[in-house]
Amino acid sequence: MIYADYNATAPVRPEAKAAMLAALEVGANPSSVHGPGRAARKLLETARAQVALAIGARAQDVIFTSGGTEASALALNGVVAQLEGKCTLLVSAIEHEAVIKNAGYAGVPVETAYVTADGVLDLDWLRERLARWDHDQDGTPLLALMMANNETGVLQPVADAATLVREAGGLTHCDAVQGLGKVMVNVNLLGVDYLALSAHKVGGPQGVGALWVRSGAPLKPVLFGGGQERSLRSGTENLSGIAGFGAATEAAIRDMSKLQALSSLRDAMEAKLVQEAGVTVFGKGVDRLPQTSNFAIAGFRAETQVMAMDLAGVAVSSGSACSSGKVKRSLVLSAMGVSDDLSESAIRVSFGWDSKAEDFHAVAEAWLAAAKRALGTAA
Repeated sequence: MIYADYNATAPVRPEAKAAMLAALEVGANPSSVHGPGRAARKLLETARAQVALAIGARAQDVIFTSGGTEASALALNGVVAQLEGKCTLLVSAIEHEAVIKNAGYAGVPVETAYVTADGVLDLDWLRERLARWDHDQDGTPLLALMMANNETGVLQPVADAATLVREAGGLTHCDAVQGLGKVMVNVNLLGVDYLALSAHKVGGPQGVGALWVRSGAPLKPVLFGGGQERSLRSGTENLSGIAGFGAATEAAIRDMSKLQALSSLRDAMEAKLVQEAGVTVFGKGVDRLPQTSNFAIAGFRAETQVMAMDLAGVAVSSGSACSSGKVKRSLVLSAMGVSDDLSESAIRVSFGWDSKAEDFHAVAEAWLAAAKRALGTAA
């Protein structure tokens, strides 16, 4: 099986497995004060430092969670609680459902921040909206903008957007789940106030994530209990998962140049598909993650492609793979103005730390063969 679905979950790195096994051997609660507990605490804080170093942050500002969804939920709901609802959420039209749905349930007004046809946040729209912001009526502006789109790989102008929001007296939350380990993530350069991460996108285990919070940024807990994680996320920490997260993050940063080099292989694969089948590649004209491709050809439905590729021994996905196994029309592509026919035919292929050059060629050949059977037009 050729695995080309890294944006859904990256295979666990050997460094992460080793760290997880070592943590399981400790077998103690990091909140305990005895010797084994102190050993567990050391592993916990080592991982925190590893994650913090990867994003240019202080370790004490990193809060471990159960994943990217909880990290974004804590950011959005925690800010709303701290501001006592006196805010308006500006949510980009291409955000992950974890952000969109948590924003919708936050109990405050939500406005859509629009994107261009290339899938990039429309900074002119944002600038104009903030220029007419009424703080008495709208409260504090809180922008939710991802670093890189999980479907198209398109990179967002987070730093520019955060500057506009900050100048308007607002706050910015960035979902950097897809960016970590693929492009540089530095909270100081981004200028954001909150940043969500997830372990399983970088080769760590599933069920572990983190939220970075700028020192002094407003935030209240949404889970209450024993006061772990600076009392912002109570509950005994998932020590083995967190240890794996730290080790995977360190390895991902070490190997990032190798992953970025995959862009040339991705581009060659896309060129072959365009030349031989006339596919439409989404976001091709702007900066993207180096290992992500989203493309479509009208009339070849996404679910048919996913099944055909699976039978050919290639794992790909349609849209976001975080929607309980559903194959449905992409809201991201709809926000970009893509027609329903093309949107329903879009698939995503994504590569990563264990991908090989021949994988790109194999994916292209498998897709072309499937398209020829289904449409009779591909070579």
